[in-house]
Amino acid sequence: MITIFSKYKKQLVILFMAVAAVSCKKALDKSPLNNYSNEVFWTSEQNALLALSGVYRSNIQMTKAAEFSATDWWSYYGLLMLEFATDNAYDRRGDNAALNRLSNGTLTADNSILSDYWNASYIRIGRCNYFLENVGKTPVSADRLKRFIAETRFLRACTYFYMSQYWKDVPLVTRTLSLEEANTITKTPRAQIVQFVTDELNAAISDLPQYKDIPAAERGRASKQAALAFLGRLQLAEKQYAAAAATYKKIIDYNDNLIEADYQSLFNGTNEGSREIIFATQYTQDLASNAMLQHLYPAMAGGWHLYCPLGSLVESYEFTDGTPFSFSDPRYNPADVSAQRDPRLRYTVMYNNQAFRNLRYITHPDSSKSPDQLTTTKQATRTGFGMKKFNYENFAGGDLQNSGIDLPVIRYAEVLLSYLEARLEAGDGIDQGLLDNTINRVRGRASVNMPRITLTDPAALRTLLRRERRNELALEGIRYWDLLRWGIAPQVLSGDFYGAAFPGAVILRKKGSNTDPYSRWYVTSKAFRAGVDDRWPIPQRETNINPNLN
Repeated sequence: MITIFSKYKKQLVILFMAVAAVSCKKALDKSPLNNYSNEVFWTSEQNALLALSGVYRSNIQMTKAAEFSATDWWSYYGLLMLEFATDNAYDRRGDNAALNRLSNGTLTADNSILSDYWNASYIRIGRCNYFLENVGKTPVSADRLKRFIAETRFLRACTYFYMSQYWKDVPLVTRTLSLEEANTITKTPRAQIVQFVTDELNAAISDLPQYKDIPAAERGRASKQAALAFLGRLQLAEKQYAAAAATYKKIIDYNDNLIEADYQSLFNGTNEGSREIIFATQYTQDLASNAMLQHLYPAMAGGWHLYCPLGSLVESYEFTDGTPFSFSDPRYNPADVSAQRDPRLRYTVMYNNQAFRNLRYITHPDSSKSPDQLTTTKQATRTGFGMKKFNYENFAGGDLQNSGIDLPVIRYAEVLLSYLEARLEAGDGIDQGLLDNTINRVRGRASVNMPRITLTDPAALRTLLRRERRNELALEGIRYWDLLRWGIAPQVLSGDFYGAAFPGAVILRKKGSNTDPYSRWYVTSKAFRAGVDDRWPIPQRETNINPNLN
């Protein structure tokens, strides 16, 4: 889990104020401790831990404030909001919002979100490089030093993992650069980035502690399982399925992790020490908090309702007997879309007339005096749905920008589903034992209790597994990456997208004169461009400074 180590939280806030990075005109030139004397700083283990905490924290907001851009791959804005580029959710700020434009056919190099992710990536990489160049001066034991280095190599490798998935070719920087070097550097081919990430993660795995061996006082630091999980992700993306299966099997064989009985508790801050959460971004109320609830809460509860799940996601959840959703099924109830459906639907999505904080979430377009009504021009839903996952109803603080709820990055459920996928795509024989130890453990948690999967036909199982992955990991920032690596983004992210259905509504947004046959609210259209949108362009302002990046 990524965190500010609890023992050093106050000191780290002070340290960041004192040693703020001096930014050059180029995002690649970020030196995290350049205002602090090396001779003085690297003289104690405590100081090294402070610096390591800063590497973990990277550019995530250090004080109570709302994020208005992706400050890190693992900030709530940088991770959760990436779902806006998918068929799962929509940014209520409209089609021209930067994240919506990643997949609607209008992506260009001047899109602001590209610069946000690019800058955040090289800030972390710069801090990692600086730490690795200097931590050897610290008088600590060899074992402690090896762990510090392994954690930093893990963090740097994860950053390059994300960049390799979206930009493909990026500069590989493994040392502190001068301004001249930063402004003339060239791109490194993706294959070399992938090999670097693989090598770095393998090296980190050797020196990181096992999950169970990290004491409670150090909760939040990287484990072998965290590094293995990211290595497995990379191997899946590279279609190295046999290798990915072996990697995920190592995590399973450690037997440190489990599937939590209570699904909701993994996201609302009540079970942050769960063994299902392998890696997470940790926040602390009043000290290093987040404004996640401010962005996600409905308007009637004081939120900005930035997050609008799409009807496509809601329609993905099965009925309780395991059959796929259909509008023609007599069990479908437009007035209560979660009725007789996979319980994860109501744990994940808010819908019209649902209770929230002893209030009614009313989105029906014909309603009146509701701040969440679909027709309002203010901070209200644009789909008829809202986020339920991560929206803790019993939040005690009065300030929605002062939440300490953590953000899971890797869960054991993903590991089990990914292991099954790797085995399936490797062409291994699928038997009931494998299904019961992977997908059925996820579906069978007490609060979900969906029917066991017994399909072993590869094509049918692939369809079911991808739906299970979508529903289990919904709105956690993974769907966009899945669509890209499966190679189905051009098909899935094309056409018209709708929100909630309101049969008989007087007011119903249509696309032109076309009325949806299910009376759904029209939201947007996407036109993902194969061969274009599956590779992000380098931010325009970076290529303006350094034409070598073109």
